Amino acid sequence: MFRPIYLDTFVFSSFMKRFVLLTFPYLFYDGITLFPFIIIRHKRLLADKAFINHERIHLRQQLELLIIPFYVLYLINYLVNLFIYRSHLLAYMNIVFEREAFHNEKNLRYIHHRKLFGFLKYLRPIH
Repeated sequence: MFRPIYLDTFVFSSFMKRFVLLTFPYLFYDGITLFPFIIIRHKRLLADKAFINHERIHLRQQLELLIIPFYVLYLINYLVNLFIYRSHLLAYMNIVFEREAFHNEKNLRYIHHRKLFGFLKYLRPIH
């Protein structure tokens, strides 16, 4: 039986005046950030502060790179990593933007003291 698609919208005041969080049950991942939206699969993820902070870090990265270049660099970094590691998981985990977000997601003050282009210090690969 087909369930209707629904979107719940939440608007938060935050480090960047506002961001919009949408819930979308048919998302393949727990969450994705497409500026200015954070889209999550389940409402229960709203309680996960580290998860929301991870996505907020991506919002900041996207703004720094003027949004579209972020997606281009993200995809290029993923494809290069996929060629190197021959593994989706390793390729994903080695994307510089993901490395910064995962490394700092539990530091809820990170956004407030993060340096411009903070992802650059994560350019070295992990294995």
